[in-house]
Amino acid sequence: MTEDSRPPAVPRDPPPPDYAPFVDPGSPRPHRGVSRRAILRGSFVAAGLAVLAFAGQTVPFLRWISFLAPRSGEGPLGVPINRTAEAAGVVEGASAPDYALTLAANGKTMTLTLDQLRRLPQHDSDLPIACVEGWSAQGKWRGVRVRDLVEMVGGDTDRDVRFVSLERGLYGVSVLPANFARNPASLVALELHGETLTIDHGFPCRLITPNRPGVLQTKWLTRIEVT
Repeated sequence: MTEDSRPPAVPRDPPPPDYAPFVDPGSPRPHRGVSRRAILRGSFVAAGLAVLAFAGQTVPFLRWISFLAPRSGEGPLGVPINRTAEAAGVVEGASAPDYALTLAANGKTMTLTLDQLRRLPQHDSDLPIACVEGWSAQGKWRGVRVRDLVEMVGGDTDRDVRFVSLERGLYGVSVLPANFARNPASLVALELHGETLTIDHGFPCRLITPNRPGVLQTKWLTRIEVT
């Protein structure tokens, strides 16, 4: 094929600037480093987030956005709460006039109304409740000893005890080892600081026991089983 018989060249657009080094190795390469301005901007943003994360410890109106600040004293009766009854979906069940706590052991069950629980021997325990979020608050709790309820239903005090909440899901069940259940400070609490439990603190009744994180101090109890 002679030079005159070759088809005319198809015009092409110039390559994008980022492709220039591949077309012409001698062309300057684009700068891809992070600019000093971008580094400074990122540092200011990170510092601002850190301030907001903890600012609620000293600036009360910022507490709602201080997701890393430990809580203290916020909640009914001066004891914080992480999960309300409404969020747990238990308001109706916990407030029902026919509420009863079921005890179960060795194939035997019995139920106790809230009034019957109140008529049982009551005991006090001064125990803190602590949360993995970083807060801890001291409480004076009053209620029925766990071991008394275990014995009432004929359960073995050397067995673990399972606590079931009206709440469903991850926080609906906890298991209390036998040595904790036997501890005289372990209560099915009905009162806090001399007042009936608020519904957000676990009304009608809740577990409170020494040296256990708050997530295992099951609220809104509906059933106790000796395993």
